[in-house]
Order: sequence, then structure tokens, then C-alpha cells
Amino acid sequence: MNEIGKKIKEVRKKKGLSQEELAEFSKVNLRTIQRIENDENEPRGKTLSLICEVLDINTEDILDYGKYEDKSYLIVFHLSVIVFLAIPLGNIILPLILWVNKKDKIVGLKEIGVNLLNFQIVWTIFTFICFTVFALSKILHYGQLSVLFYFFIALYILNIVLPIFFAIKTKKEKTRKLYPNLIKMIS
Repeated sequence: MNEIGKKIKEVRKKKGLSQEELAEFSKVNLRTIQRIENDENEPRGKTLSLICEVLDINTEDILDYGKYEDKSYLIVFHLSVIVFLAIPLGNIILPLILWVNKKDKIVGLKEIGVNLLNFQIVWTIFTFICFTVFALSKILHYGQLSVLFYFFIALYILNIVLPIFFAIKTKKEKTRKLYPNLIKMIS
């Protein structure tokens, strides 16, 4: 719980507010803001909700009730995508199951899961379209679209390499969103 002050300070700075402005807008004493940010005091009920309201964040996000860090779960979460090699749509189904079960229990999983699932949905749609157009071009003997086969293979390789790379990166660094956010379907 001693991270609350650090989180509030970080969000305040991102919003471009000074301690004085936060105190004024939230109607909380400046000295109270200073003590909270220096982790001398923990904000209680009304004070915390006033500060969170000004910073436009949820109280639960600051408190991380019952959340814990689990990098090994995040690594498995990234690698779960590779199941698409054996199970069609497994790259969406398995991570979705893992995400729904633990998103409120593991720090960072909620954001990482949204990021990963959005990428996988877009990847699946592109891969399906690419393969379908390629197959139709072969059936209709329209050979000029054979480049789509190579694009299809490249997409497959990309969806094997990225999860492995991101799992390694998660093991070495702080957890964060890694996949490119092309189209946001899940929020």
C-alpha cells in the first residue's frame, strides 16, 4: 500500500498539475497532498476519492486491491498465443480465458490483455482475409495474387516470433503493453 503516494504523484505530473493545483481543485490541504506523495500518510476515503476525481482515475486503480505481481503468469499469457498453431482461434480463446480469470488479480494484466487480444483479433482477421483471397485466386486460376501466400506465411511467423520476443522482454523488464494497437475492439 505504500505505493499510493508514488502513483498519485506520477499521475499528477502526467496531468501537468502542481501540488498546489491538485490541493486547490480537490479541496484537500496542500500539506496533506505533500504527506501523501511522500508516503508519510495514506489517503483515506473522502480524501482519496477527491484526489482521484481531480486526476480522473479510479480509486481501485490506485489501491490495487488484492493485486500482486506475477511475471511468470504474464510470460505464459504472452506465449499462450502460440496455441493457434494447433487450435484454430486458439490465439484468441486461450488468452481470453487466462485474461478473464486473472485480470483483476495481477498487476498490469488488464492493460496487457486488452492490448494482446486486440492485436490477436486484428491479426486473425487479416490472416483469414489473406488466406481466403489467396485460395480464391488459386481456385479461379488468377495467379497474380500468389504474393498473398508469402504475406500469409509472414503473418504466421510474426505471430510466433512476437509472443516469444514479448515474453522474453516481460521477463527482463517492467510489464507494459507491447503489441501494436492497430484497431481497438476490446477496452
